[in-house]
Amino acid sequence: MAFFAVDKLKCTGCKTCVAICPVGILEMDEIQKIPMPVEDAEKRCIVCGHCVAVCPHGAYSLAAMPVEECKELPQNWQLDFEKYATWVKARRSIRTFKQEPVAKEKIERLLDVARYAPSGINLQPVRWLVIQDPAKVRELAGGVISWMRQLVDAKAEIAQMLHFNKMVGTWEQGEDRICRSAPHVLIAAGMKEDITAGQSCTIALAHLELAAHAAGLGACWAGYVHMALLQSDALRKQIGLSHRLNPHGAMLFGYPRYKYQRIPLRNKAAVVWR
Repeated sequence: MAFFAVDKLKCTGCKTCVAICPVGILEMDEIQKIPMPVEDAEKRCIVCGHCVAVCPHGAYSLAAMPVEECKELPQNWQLDFEKYATWVKARRSIRTFKQEPVAKEKIERLLDVARYAPSGINLQPVRWLVIQDPAKVRELAGGVISWMRQLVDAKAEIAQMLHFNKMVGTWEQGEDRICRSAPHVLIAAGMKEDITAGQSCTIALAHLELAAHAAGLGACWAGYVHMALLQSDALRKQIGLSHRLNPHGAMLFGYPRYKYQRIPLRNKAAVVWR
C-alpha cells in the first residue's frame, strides 16, 4: 500500500479528513473530488490516524494504519456524563492493598489503554517498567529508604522539609510508607533527549490510574519512589532502569483491601473567566 490510500468508490468528497488533519497535509483534488496528500505529506505526517478514524465511510487508509485494522466504534460507545462524573469522583488513591497479585494479562490490558493517552505530535514516547514481583517492590522501597537515610544523615534541607527521618523510623518499625506494601509498581519513563516525554508520561499515568479504577484495581502515585529515582543512580541501577531514560512518574497498584462508600468533599474549582 502507498503511504496514503483512498477508496474512490466509498469516498463522497465530504472533506472531513481535510478539515481535521492536525498538520494540514490533505487537500481536495477538485478534479477527482477526493482528498489527496500535499507534496511533502509523508515527511510531515505524524500517523495520528485522525483521518482514518473520522471518515464516515471507511474510505481512508494509511500504510501504517489500514482502515480494516481499526476497530469501529459501536453506536452506544459514548458514556453518560453523570455516570462518568460519579465514577471519576469515586476514584480514590489506594494505599492499602490485598496481597493478591494482579495477573500479567490484566496489567497488559491497563497498559494497552494507557498507550492511547495523548502525546505531543503523537510521538508516543512513554517507556514502561513494571515491577511485578512483590519481593522486588519491597527491595525498591528499601532502596528509597537507603536514599532517605543518607539525606537525613547529611542534614539535607529536603530531608528536613519532608520529614524523611519519620519515614526511615516507620520503616525500621516494620511499616512500609514508601510502596505501602503494594504488590506491584509501575514506572513511566522517556528518553532523556525527548522534551515531550515528561508531560506524555504524566498523562499516560493518569489514564492508567483511571483504567485501573475501571478494572477493579487500586492505584496511588508513588511520589517518594519518583523523587528517589530522579536523584539516586544506585536506585536506578537496582531496578534496571536504563541510563538513557528519565523517570517521569511511578505508581503503586493492586487490589484494594477496602471498599469506599461515599465521595469526600473537595475545594471548589479555582477558575478565572475571561
